[in-house]
Amino acid sequence: MTSMLGGCTPWPEEFVDRYWAAGHWRGNTLDNLLRGWAMQYGPRTALVHGGTRITYADLNRRVDRMAAGFRLRGLRPGQRVVVQLPNVPEFVITVFALMRVGVVPVFCLVSHRASEVSHLVRVTQAVGYVGPSTYQGFDHPAMAADIAAQGSFLRRVFTLDGPGASSPYGGLRTDPSGCHYFPLGSIDAPPAPALAQSADQVAFFLLSGGTTAAPKLIPRTHNDYVYQVRAAAELVSLTENDVYLAALPADSNLAFGCPGIVGTLSVGGTVVLVENPEPAECLAAIGRERATITSVVPAVAQLWLDVLPTVQADLSSLRLVQIGGGAPLHRATAERIGPELGCRLQQVFGMAEGLITLTRLADPDETVLTTQGCPLSPDDEIRIVDVDGKDVPDGEPGELLARGPYTLRGYYRAPDHNARSFTTDGYFRTGHVARRTPDGNLVVTGAPQGRSAAG
Repeated sequence: MTSMLGGCTPWPEEFVDRYWAAGHWRGNTLDNLLRGWAMQYGPRTALVHGGTRITYADLNRRVDRMAAGFRLRGLRPGQRVVVQLPNVPEFVITVFALMRVGVVPVFCLVSHRASEVSHLVRVTQAVGYVGPSTYQGFDHPAMAADIAAQGSFLRRVFTLDGPGASSPYGGLRTDPSGCHYFPLGSIDAPPAPALAQSADQVAFFLLSGGTTAAPKLIPRTHNDYVYQVRAAAELVSLTENDVYLAALPADSNLAFGCPGIVGTLSVGGTVVLVENPEPAECLAAIGRERATITSVVPAVAQLWLDVLPTVQADLSSLRLVQIGGGAPLHRATAERIGPELGCRLQQVFGMAEGLITLTRLADPDETVLTTQGCPLSPDDEIRIVDVDGKDVPDGEPGELLARGPYTLRGYYRAPDHNARSFTTDGYFRTGHVARRTPDGNLVVTGAPQGRSAAG
């Protein structure tokens, strides 16, 4: 068994050997890859947010300095920190800086509130929290202070002030529970020597989709996520000339790594961050930044199409729109994407837990319009089973099961749930209803209640 953070389920050794032998896993950590990208693509633009533009060299420098600042504030390898930020450059910088210190970021939607955040802090024993001072009228540090007062874990809160904002949390202070507050902008120090890290360790935690229960934590290792990103980037022929519009939350699997933000950075492209998927903001950003690729859920795609006739938008740069999510993409909507947005459609079924299936750029139109394509990896193993766990024939619906080089083997610190969610031979029970077409593509026809496939 490969060593992982306590509370995580490792891949069995025979699978570890198989994924290394196949070249899927290569022993690179995400933060170390960023160093290489900065050397390779230094002066190119890595991140754009409004009027802010950050080069690769500057991104890596900021990550280095923030990592050193986190270390000075007492963060140590193996600890966990909840990151709850909107689509701003600081999200990318903070996540990479934490990974560079060996701290495990816990991705958290900016819309989550005390019930979800306190659950994440409790389950992960998070020692830190990174969030906005106030965002869309909500006081995030006040929420963090309440959580800190209830438990013994959370002792450092790092707050990001908006432009021109003056916040009571902007200065250094300590509350009665012993929790320290720091402006995120003050987390800056001369870089320290690089920390030697293992790529089989957990890089970060993603959250399971859905709103009906407390989110479950999905450990993603450097090895498995780097492979996912690389394979997805190759599949969509991503190059340094691509500009990716991050319209979905940056902490979602689809926007972060399918190929998303990390995939775009891996090839020297440019990531444009927008804070909500509203058509006016996104369509303007596509024209302004000459975006070539983006990812949205079906409802957002529908919204964009519906307002298109009423807005002045130059979408001529767009070559690919990925559409994924818990809700099916209706054929009528799918048929409008190409003609009205002037680009190729790619249907994606993806889960933060791992498995991703995608239509290919060379697939016939009928496949793209009606299926969610084939698995990302040749080593993704798929089964579709009936209620008794027996495989069903092609064309018949059943529950989708999966295992592979980037699909988890267990949720974090959830042994009871894992006993129900995995077969004895390690297949993840997705809960989704799917069928396989005669040519091997998947049609995912139903999502389990309360769970989204957008990842």
